Amino acid sequence: MTLSPAIFERRESRVRSYSRSFPRLFASAKNATLYGADGRAYIDFLAGCSSLNYGHNDPDMQQALLDYVASDGIAHGLDLFTEAKQAFLAAYEETILKPRGMDYKLMFTGPTGANAVEAALKLARKVTGRTNVIAFTNGFHGMTLGALAATGNASKRDGAGAPLPGIHRAPFEGYFGPDIDTADLLARMLDDPSGGVDAPAAILVEPVQGEGGLNAASPEWLQRIEAIARKHGALFIVDDIQAGCGRTGRFFSFEGFGLSPDIITQAKSLSGMGLPLALALIKPEHDIWKPAEHNGTFRGNNHAFVTARVALEKFWSDDAFAETVRTKGAHLETRLRAIAARHGLAVRGRGMMLGIDTGDPQGAARICARCFDEGLIIETSGSRDEVVKILCPLTIAPADLDRGLDIVADAFEAVLAGEGAFPRAAAE
Repeated sequence: MTLSPAIFERRESRVRSYSRSFPRLFASAKNATLYGADGRAYIDFLAGCSSLNYGHNDPDMQQALLDYVASDGIAHGLDLFTEAKQAFLAAYEETILKPRGMDYKLMFTGPTGANAVEAALKLARKVTGRTNVIAFTNGFHGMTLGALAATGNASKRDGAGAPLPGIHRAPFEGYFGPDIDTADLLARMLDDPSGGVDAPAAILVEPVQGEGGLNAASPEWLQRIEAIARKHGALFIVDDIQAGCGRTGRFFSFEGFGLSPDIITQAKSLSGMGLPLALALIKPEHDIWKPAEHNGTFRGNNHAFVTARVALEKFWSDDAFAETVRTKGAHLETRLRAIAARHGLAVRGRGMMLGIDTGDPQGAARICARCFDEGLIIETSGSRDEVVKILCPLTIAPADLDRGLDIVADAFEAVLAGEGAFPRAAAE
C-alpha cells in the first residue's frame, strides 16, 4: 500500500487545526525535537499544548511501557484494581500528596481534561445542591458542553449548537486594568441580595490562563477568590490542566500561594508521555459519589498509569527537577523581555508558560509562520490569538532553548521590520 499525505485532505475532517499551521508529515520525536518524514528537525515550542512537559519519548517512561506491554500487562481495566493503578496511586501519594501535606481522593475520569472539568462541575452541584458556577473571562476549560459553558472564547462556544447555561462570567484579575479590583467586584455582587448572581455551587479558575492569553493571577487575588467561595458556601475548583505538572516551576501552579482547593483538575502532562489520562483531586469530605454515578469506559488507562508513575518517581521525588525548571523559566523570561522591550510589547505568563503579547493577531500569526519556516513549532493564544506563546518541554536542553529563542527574536525582527511596529497598546 502506497501512503500519501493527500489522504489527510481526502479523508480527515475539516475540524483539524494544528496541521494547518504546521503542514508537514512528521515521523518521529525525541525530547524537544520533532522530525519530519523528510528528516528535517524542528524545535518544539508547543509540546502537545503542555501535554509533553517531560519531552517526547522519555527513555525511562518508554522502556517501562515497552516492558509492561511485553509482559501482557493489562491495557484496559475500566476501574478494576490493577497493579499499574496501585503503583501509580502509591507514587502519587508518596511524591505529591504527602510532601505537600495534601489529603485528596483521586477520581479517574474519562481521558481528557474536559472530562475532569465535567466531573468537577457535576460534583460541586451535587455537594451544594446549587446549579450556578462562576467562571472567568478568557477562561478555557474544555469543549464538551459543561466545560464549554465555563469557557469564554466565542469561537469555541459558537460550535456548541446549543445553549450553554449554568455559568456566571466574572472578570479575571486585570481584566479592566490594574486599577480595578475584580475580586472586590465579585464579592460585592455576591454580597448584594440584588446583585443578580445566584448563589454559586463553585468558583472555577485557572491560576494561569493558557488558552486565554497567559494571564497569570497573583497569589493575593486567588486567595481572595477562595475566601469568597468559602463565605458563600461554594466549592473552590482549580483547573490546573495546562499550568500544572511543573509548567510554572512547581508541580501545581498554585503551590506556595496558601490555597486549599476543594477540587483540582489535572490532565495533559499527568501521564508523562502524552498518553490520555485525567483526574480530579477531591477533598475526602466532598467525595459523595454513588458507585458508577460518574464513569467512563476509558477511565482506567493502565499504559498511562505506568508512564505517569515513572514521571512522578523520576522528576518529583525531590526538588532537583523543579529547580532546573525555575532556572530555565527565569532565563526564558529574561530573553522574552529583551525581545518585547525592543518592540514596545509586553511579556505575559509565569514560569515556563510565557509569551509576548503583540496586540495584533495577524502579526502574531505571521511571526509563528516565520518561526516554522526556520524550524521552530510555536503557536498563539489569547482572545484574538494575539500572544506568541512558548510551551517548550521542561526538559529542553539550554542550547535548544536558546536556538529556539533566537528564531523567535529573528521572526519578530523580520515581521516588524517589514510592517512597522505593533500598536503601542499591546504594551499597556
